[in-house]
Amino acid sequence: MARLLWGIADQLRGAMNADDFRDYMLSFLFLRYLSDNYELAANKELGVDYPKLEEIDKRSPLAVWYEKNTEDIAEFEKQMRRKVHYVIKSEYLWSSSAELARTQDADLLVTLQNGFKYIENESFGDNFQGLFSEINLNSEKLGKNHEDRNAKLCNIISKIAEGIADFSTDSDVLGDAYEYLIGEFAAGSGKKAGEFYTPQQLSNILSEIVTLDSQEPTTGKKKKLNKVLDFACGSGSLLLNVRHKLGANGIGKIYGQESNITTLTLSLKERDLMFRIRISR
Repeated sequence: MARLLWGIADQLRGAMNADDFRDYMLSFLFLRYLSDNYELAANKELGVDYPKLEEIDKRSPLAVWYEKNTEDIAEFEKQMRRKVHYVIKSEYLWSSSAELARTQDADLLVTLQNGFKYIENESFGDNFQGLFSEINLNSEKLGKNHEDRNAKLCNIISKIAEGIADFSTDSDVLGDAYEYLIGEFAAGSGKKAGEFYTPQQLSNILSEIVTLDSQEPTTGKKKKLNKVLDFACGSGSLLLNVRHKLGANGIGKIYGQESNITTLTLSLKERDLMFRIRISR
């Protein structure tokens, strides 16, 4: 999946440099992750009431439920905020955007803009503020006018949707692809790469050192760390590595600090760090 996505990115970015296209590609992948996670939870919450659609029906089942149950939406979203901790309106889900892209709908660009604004400001309080701030959907790098930019976005999103359609929506699968893409974009970004990406080999060495028992290194890894802090966490890959080496319950709390807005949003997008890492600017 990771190499396929990089091939798609390399093909689609055209004259756009890797740094610029990175923000679009990774943000769309993160939207897909948030949407899949939300729809899975919605399916579980609604149970038998979750719509079952024919294969030829490309609409989101949740979008169909929203259309038919307008009086129940407020209570449903209240439950979702309690259980999943965020809400995404059906029209802003990845599946809805992918369908707009597939049909070359003229409203895709505006829908994405509204969706990103909603996720940043309303889906999870202010915790997602600035998450998509590096994406300029009105950039001339996407096209000279609104129609050209909308067409370009239709092409990008439809290609990504086609490419990952047959892959698992498991967060680890998507997360591995996400980390691979960050590395590939970093490799093509020259010296700026160090601002947001620690090479995996170095990250592994540092993680091994951190998880060793400093009082008695020969005994191997510690069983538990109460808290871990990275003063310049970048995209969060080093913190993830430490957590993976100790296991899901091996760290009490994870803290990160980052001043660069681009790398700050990458940190928020990293898998397994969502709702666990505290980022301060």
